[in-house]
Amino acid sequence: MYKNKVVFVTGVANGLGNAIAKEYAKLNATVIGIDILDAKFEEENINFYKADLKNENEIKAVFQDVIKKYNTVHVLINNGAISQFNKSIFDIEISEFDEVIAVNLRGSFICAKEFIKANHGEDYGRIVNIASTRFNQNEAGWEAYGASKGGIVSLTNTMAISLSDTPIAVNAISPGWIKVDDYELSEMDKKQHPSGRVGIPRDIVNACLFLTNKENDFVNGANIIVDGGMTKKMIYVE
Repeated sequence: MYKNKVVFVTGVANGLGNAIAKEYAKLNATVIGIDILDAKFEEENINFYKADLKNENEIKAVFQDVIKKYNTVHVLINNGAISQFNKSIFDIEISEFDEVIAVNLRGSFICAKEFIKANHGEDYGRIVNIASTRFNQNEAGWEAYGASKGGIVSLTNTMAISLSDTPIAVNAISPGWIKVDDYELSEMDKKQHPSGRVGIPRDIVNACLFLTNKENDFVNGANIIVDGGMTKKMIYVE
């Protein structure tokens, strides 16, 4: 399905981005992966670039090189983010808040802008922005991360309208609890999800593959929540 397609994925050194990049490579896409951390891939069709999402010039340079080599980009998965940051609102520095927004929201916007230029002239384009259920439900201390992901959802909504005269469909995925690291889960961790388990990277990969399918051009401006039903569950203090 993705033979002769160029798929650009951010945040590929580990976690969801790593799983997403490898799956598209398995489906014969030419994958462009970027991360601020070093990464190595056995897959010959994954091309890694070290780049900082905060740095507009670095992102532009990657896209310029990709265009030089492959002439176009068909899919953008905006996954790269500072994802573990939480700090009390009483202690967080404005510079720390700024960095989360700069990477998670501004970085996604820079990539989207460059992708739109790279996709010009194609009859197919997809942008998938990885948000989070924290755009809507949160815990204390997650103001920066939650705000960045809320911005991602809003950015998705607006870009879908702005790009209505192009073949590019823009959607978001909001993952809930996805186990990407090696740690033990309790039975309660699993049972508190209506689906009876904690999510795994494959759940998000599946959503990406659905949204980037060329036939799914009528799914546009959506935010697909992939959380095992957790955000639908009423919670009472016992």
